[in-house]
Amino acid sequence: MIDRATREFVRRRADNRCEYCLIHQNDEPFFRLQIEHVIARQHGGSHVPDNLALACLHCNAHKGANLTGIDPETGDITPLFNPRTETWAEHFSVEGEWIVGLSATGRATIRVLAMNDRRRRELRQTIDLA
Repeated sequence: MIDRATREFVRRRADNRCEYCLIHQNDEPFFRLQIEHVIARQHGGSHVPDNLALACLHCNAHKGANLTGIDPETGDITPLFNPRTETWAEHFSVEGEWIVGLSATGRATIRVLAMNDRRRRELRQTIDLA
């Protein structure tokens, strides 16, 4: 179980934004952002802050225990974005309501997490991700 102090630390570190799709807690209309294990417990991940990220329910549910995805451009198996060791802007950009993959990791993560499904794009049309 993740203690309260660690949960609060993860939320502050992420500035209350999903570390995958950048949706802010204030813009998430229905659900509280969740503490997510970057490396799932079933793969040996722990509750230490270096393995925890803040994620919206949508991204967390789609990521699940996945560590990799398939890059839709190359067909290669590719590691998913790790917000603890990688920089978001190196793998993604925002173009209107779309999140665009700038790398194989970005493209695979967008695909696995369904970051551009219709409802997520509709939500992004009403907010500023900056």
